[in-house]
Amino acid sequence: MSRKYFGTDGVRGLVGELPITPDFVMRLGYAAGKTLVARERLREGDRPAVLIGKDTRISGYMLESALEAGFAAAGVDVLLAGPVPTPAVAYLTRALRLQAGVVISASHNPFQDNGIKFFSADGTKLPDEVELEIEQRLDQPMGCEPSAKLGRARRIDDARGRYIEFCKSTFPSDMNLRGLKVVVDCAHGAGYQVAPSVFHELGAEVVALGCEPNGLNINDQVGATSTGQLSRKVVEVGADLGIALDGDGDRLMMVGADGSVFDGDQLLYVIARAQAHAGTLNGVVGTLMSNLGFEHAIARLNAPFARAKVGDRYVLELMHERGWKLGGENSGHIICLDRHTTGDGIVAALQVLAALKAKSESLIEACRDLTMYPQKLVNVRLPQGFDWKSLPGLSAAQQQVENDLGGRGRVLLRPSGTEPLLRIMVEGEDASQVSSSAESLANVVRAAIA
Repeated sequence: MSRKYFGTDGVRGLVGELPITPDFVMRLGYAAGKTLVARERLREGDRPAVLIGKDTRISGYMLESALEAGFAAAGVDVLLAGPVPTPAVAYLTRALRLQAGVVISASHNPFQDNGIKFFSADGTKLPDEVELEIEQRLDQPMGCEPSAKLGRARRIDDARGRYIEFCKSTFPSDMNLRGLKVVVDCAHGAGYQVAPSVFHELGAEVVALGCEPNGLNINDQVGATSTGQLSRKVVEVGADLGIALDGDGDRLMMVGADGSVFDGDQLLYVIARAQAHAGTLNGVVGTLMSNLGFEHAIARLNAPFARAKVGDRYVLELMHERGWKLGGENSGHIICLDRHTTGDGIVAALQVLAALKAKSESLIEACRDLTMYPQKLVNVRLPQGFDWKSLPGLSAAQQQVENDLGGRGRVLLRPSGTEPLLRIMVEGEDASQVSSSAESLANVVRAAIA
């Protein structure tokens, strides 16, 4: 059965339009609450409880209240963590032995969007079958428990402090960051009260950027999806490197001392290389978007490599299937299962820094033997319900590009899981050929839409 509301990363959309409306989100909280109560085998007298965290979007207040009302009506207690990164909710849900965690965030999207995503009791994203069960309950009328059985709500005052200590615990205890100057860009998002403290308390000199949220500026020309300011700031203040998170803190990009940007593939390679040297690397999961140069570099480490569908949930599924501990996306989602149950930008940055400290090298030096193939990604916005797969001439145009690449590159066409976009990626050895090929394919789609 296909999912009606849940995408690859929860329920997401434009605030004020279905499904991101107060009434729908309240019903979503109720449906999720009733599903959790039905699936959990609680001891007599125990009450189901969930944790709700959010990023810094102005709509978070409204959606938090709606979710809280829905869960309370279902007889589920609610713990409110306030603005914390998505991986903090995963950690706290597990640490506090709760039935589920909920994040109100649209990740790297602009403030006009928002979303709801769930974590299970063990700190992982909900399985597909649970999301389907929640969707089925959404089609039923919303009820309300008797007053004596209604859920209660309270705030967790030390949520950020607990998570800061957890992040620090993933960094080697015999290391510190003294002598290192870093610029930390939190995208005016959920990590603004967490990330600077983590790196400062480990000894680094921290210059904060993107740490002044006003509800409207999340991801606005800052963070992992817009690293220009970070690059300039690193050079301006003479920092050793820069760290960029996205709005909900689960993506990571980094910047070298010269302002050069390092994406998820490159950072994943730095961690993988350190694990290979330590003898702990048993395999790496990437995605269909992972660079060919990265795949070849992992092969030189004598480690197996596998590609999952795009989306960190699919990376995680394949990691569990293979029994591997390391995986991620070039977009910056990096999952270190030996440190956390989900992708975590802060934790991933600490693993990169530990690898650099162990060899006393810079980020630029650590990636010197990694040759990345030129990639060009073009996004084409699609009308609602547009069937791009049946476009006349698109398949032939794709075949022509693949022939031109001569087996030394790739073409990937895929719809976005979170936005009405067709993503067109071309990869090869020649940058100009790659760029022109991607644009030519995009023009085929644009012409058909017009």
